[in-house]
Amino acid sequence: MLSHFARLPRVHRVLIILFIVLIGAALALPEPKSLREEKGLYQLGQAYPVEINPANLAIQASTTSLSQLRWEKFTVGSGESAAIVFQRADLSSRLLYNLTTASKEIKQQLTKLRPGDVLKFGFNADDELIQIKRPINAYQAYVITKTADSYKGGIEAKEVNYQYNYAEASITSNFWNAAISAGLTANQIMELAGIFGWDIDFALDIRSGDSFKILYQEKIVEGEVVERGQIIAAIFTNQGDTFKAILDDKTGNYFDENGRAMKKAFLRSPLDFRRVTSNFNPTRRHPVTGKVRAHRGTDYAAPVGTPIWAAGDGIVQKSSYNQFNGNYVFIKHSNTYITKYLHLTRRMVKTGQRVKQGQTIGTLGGTGRVTGPHLHYEFLVNGVHKNARTVKLPQSKSLVGKAKQTFMANADIRLKKLDRYRELLAYN
Repeated sequence: MLSHFARLPRVHRVLIILFIVLIGAALALPEPKSLREEKGLYQLGQAYPVEINPANLAIQASTTSLSQLRWEKFTVGSGESAAIVFQRADLSSRLLYNLTTASKEIKQQLTKLRPGDVLKFGFNADDELIQIKRPINAYQAYVITKTADSYKGGIEAKEVNYQYNYAEASITSNFWNAAISAGLTANQIMELAGIFGWDIDFALDIRSGDSFKILYQEKIVEGEVVERGQIIAAIFTNQGDTFKAILDDKTGNYFDENGRAMKKAFLRSPLDFRRVTSNFNPTRRHPVTGKVRAHRGTDYAAPVGTPIWAAGDGIVQKSSYNQFNGNYVFIKHSNTYITKYLHLTRRMVKTGQRVKQGQTIGTLGGTGRVTGPHLHYEFLVNGVHKNARTVKLPQSKSLVGKAKQTFMANADIRLKKLDRYRELLAYN
């Protein structure tokens, strides 16, 4: 039989096999009587009873969206309490009582008001008080919200957004005035001077025609600028030399466009920038004797009591007094560098003490042989007096490897952004 089947054409064999499979499938189907329709839970056209909870039929008052509230703002005056502020807002003393008894925290917030504090009242369309806001600072507020039968309170953190801004100026009289005219705050001015303070002596080196450009960050809360953030990138041109500084987000330090640290081992100036009575002049006449005598340093005139900073890390070699130097401090920074600070009113370090760059070591005065209050500052390299304003200073650690590559890529983006903002400002 199989030999006959094998001799059949291939097409015939395939059709025979398919036919056998179909017959087998048909034989496997259930009997028609067994195919009964399952009875469903409900029948079409049939009525069924439904249980109704009467409470669900009550019309619920829709909750007022907080974004739809009408707000009124009141500032606490001198001698005013919450009761007086509530009267001014046409709110009842009973409401204030309900609020202060809702929780100890709410009571504390409403009973310990000070002049200048602000209360914001949010009302719905029916003039019902829904929410109270008491700003704590630019970034937080204490919020009291009406619930079904009472009030709840808590600290609300406001969303902080960031944006860039730009400022530039050319210096005509002095750096401070130019920066103020450019719209910078006092903190920003000092930050800018601090960034370039290792390359530029802002007390001596600023000239008419110098200029700066900065890209900085602003913090935005509820659509308003609440704080000036860090300087992101800056360019300062001083006496024809241009310096660039870009913030490194990872370290929080500033580097130039090639990844070299802006921070050096020494500050150019050991105090806040002010006017100077004399520059580095080896043939200067002595102010008391009138004789030509080497004046191997720089004199800084500033108000008595101005803090004097250590120009770099080191150990106090000498902290003492004599009739010529007055109160003085010498700091040894290594076997190579020594800095000297003369005519101080007060010394704030002792011999042998270790100090850090920028640490206050004393205050400016007029002790010793002087004609007026000032700081006399000397910078020695291998025992030889050098002009602290121009001597080449050793750098702090700069970026290397992958960190340098990442920074330089970001620096290029930020410098281009600074330039773009400058173009937009010029266009407007």
